[in-house]
Amino acid sequence: MPELRWWGWAEPSAQDTLGPGALDGLRAELGLPERRLAPVALEDVELEPSRLDPSVRARLSQIVGADGVRDDRLARVAHAAGRGYPDLVRLRAGQIAGAPDAVVLPASHEQVAAVLAACTGDRVAVVPFGGGTSVVGGVAPRRGGLAAVLALDLRRLAGIEALDHVSLTARVRGGTRVAELESALAGRGLSLGHFPQSYEFVSVGGCAATRSAGQASTGFGRFEEMVLGLRGAAPAAEFALPARPASAAGPDLRELWIGSEGILGVITELDLRVRPAPSAARYEGVAFHGFAEGMEAFRAARQAQVAPDVARLSDEEETRVNLALAGESPTRRLGEAYLRLRGYAEGALAIVGWLGDADDVAARRAASLALLREHGGVSLGRRPGQAWSATRYAAPYLRDQLLDRGVMAETLETAAPWSSLGAVHGAVGGALRSTLSARGTPSLVLCHVSHVYESGASLYFTFLARQQEGAELEQWAAAKQAASRAIVGAGATITHHHAVGVDHAPFLEPEVGRAGLALLGAAKRELDPAGIMNPGKLIATAG
Repeated sequence: MPELRWWGWAEPSAQDTLGPGALDGLRAELGLPERRLAPVALEDVELEPSRLDPSVRARLSQIVGADGVRDDRLARVAHAAGRGYPDLVRLRAGQIAGAPDAVVLPASHEQVAAVLAACTGDRVAVVPFGGGTSVVGGVAPRRGGLAAVLALDLRRLAGIEALDHVSLTARVRGGTRVAELESALAGRGLSLGHFPQSYEFVSVGGCAATRSAGQASTGFGRFEEMVLGLRGAAPAAEFALPARPASAAGPDLRELWIGSEGILGVITELDLRVRPAPSAARYEGVAFHGFAEGMEAFRAARQAQVAPDVARLSDEEETRVNLALAGESPTRRLGEAYLRLRGYAEGALAIVGWLGDADDVAARRAASLALLREHGGVSLGRRPGQAWSATRYAAPYLRDQLLDRGVMAETLETAAPWSSLGAVHGAVGGALRSTLSARGTPSLVLCHVSHVYESGASLYFTFLARQQEGAELEQWAAAKQAASRAIVGAGATITHHHAVGVDHAPFLEPEVGRAGLALLGAAKRELDPAGIMNPGKLIATAG
């Protein structure tokens, strides 16, 4: 099973892919330093002694086995943070905000329930930990005023328990990695069809707990649409919601757990909708004169029910920077000459894709492209789509390399109705640029649409700037707060798929209302009366 580096994203074998030409371009635009910044050694990370009482550790060992409780340096540091920008800054500097006092690895639903019961009695906080890929502080090991805090690593709670080929459902344990599930299903002629940026590492339980969206969600749906039933354990109860094709039996209580971010309990098992594995996939590039034209084309395609399964549209700045980072080549020069000739030289690039059997892909591709052409799009053929497909999970690896060179590289996302999407794009981009410029660190602010709905779409921002040496976290916080205020002020969602965690908790009330926060708090008190589950996340509580 592949693992994240304790200080970053990539496995140690991953190679440096930031070419010298791209680096020179970034240096010129952002004023980067010449130095290269390496992470500290593991032994130099500041780590407080574990606060877990030896008697509690012994009880936990009786539940999960002696090898199921770890408190060595590597285990504690590797579970000390997710993979957001502030997490990586702290990890690389060896100045983590905190670390779990131990890591517990249960192997069954029954062990999870027993661990939660023990931790309730001993006043120990529990942080469910799947792939550890949260970028909003979702796995930060906060004690919440309790005696100690554990990371509950679910990697041993993995695998397919049952497949129903007739109903097209799979019962899967919560710690199963999405990539491993997809591989196992492929061997049976099936597919889940969920491909988030964190695909290589994220768990199915984590996807459910954070309302994940994948790169093909326009065609295949978000993760919550794939969840038909689930089972789990809370400190005060266990829950089992069987898979049903549909029901009118009151509010859908699956929705209480989907997006709950571990504050109520632990999802240990899911019944998921699967589909026949596609036998064909085709990805292509389409150019538009500008981002506004491309958004209108995507809106029309979605509302006409001919949107591609993958629908990704970069704004003008992201298009320009992506082309620059791709490096010089004869193919690129010919492509740029062609676009200039057609009047698309400073336009917006879309990547579109279809998955299914060959006849289905051909028919849907023809319908999609016909409508996109009606709205100003010009087809660029397969090459841009193939390049995107080959590097679709590369951005987090590239971020590690940018951090090596003193670049703040961060992302945030939102969603809004079509009628206000352009205004949200301008407000958030403007807030980021002005905030970072005021700190003396001019930025590149890139954006793309990656999930398209009948009523609106997502906006995914990436912003790059020279790190403000000695004030890296303050610089990030200023930009993040400015962007979040712009999002809320424009009436958009504070998060489309990154979840709430710690970073977005102060902005949840404008979205769900005071009564909504009270309802979530009441559910937490009912299921977790001692407040041990993932303190400080989702709803802003003490942590």
